[in-house]
Amino acid sequence: MAWTDERVDILKKMWGDGKSASQIATELGGVTRNAVIGKVHRLGLSNRPAAAKAAPKAEATKTAPKPKKPKAEAKKEAPVETVVQKPIPRPRPIITAGKPLPPQRSATEVSAEALANVKKIEEKARKLNLMQLTERTCKWPIGDPATEEFWFCGHPVEPGKPYCETHVSVAFQPMSSRRDRRASR
Repeated sequence: MAWTDERVDILKKMWGDGKSASQIATELGGVTRNAVIGKVHRLGLSNRPAAAKAAPKAEATKTAPKPKKPKAEAKKEAPVETVVQKPIPRPRPIITAGKPLPPQRSATEVSAEALANVKKIEEKARKLNLMQLTERTCKWPIGDPATEEFWFCGHPVEPGKPYCETHVSVAFQPMSSRRDRRASR
C-alpha cells in the first residue's frame, strides 16, 4: 500500500480528531495499525492537540473544586493493602528406580590406541598459526595458547569436519555408542 496525498490527508484529519491508530487503519483499509503509527511519527504528528482535551477537564475542576481533607482525616483512611502473589509451585519430577547403567567411558576418556595416533600425528603436525588456517586445514589446537609453543595441526581435514582424521576420532564420539548408551538406560 502506498501513502498517497489523499490518504495522508485522511490520516492527519483523523489523528487530529483524536481517532486511534486502529480506527484510522480500519478507515483507510489495506494498512495496519503499526503502519499508521509509523506514518504518524514520520509526519511528526505524534503530539496530539493537548489543549482540546485538557480544556474540558480544566473547566470542570474550576466549577466544582474538591474540598481538601484535613491531614487528620487523611490519616484515618484505611491503609492500602498490597497483594503479593505467591509463585506457582512446579511439580517435582517423579524419579523411578531402574537398572543402573553399565560402566562407561567418561567423555574425556580416550582409548590408548587413539592417544598413540594423536601423539604420532602431532609430531608430524604442520604447526600452523591462526592466520595460516584455511577451510582445508585441521584446526586442532596443540600446546598452551599463552606460550609461543602453540600451533594448530594443519593436516588435511575430513570432509565436513574441522579436523583431520586422527583428531576427528578423538573429538567426535561415534553415533552407535551414544545409541547403545541411551538404549541401556
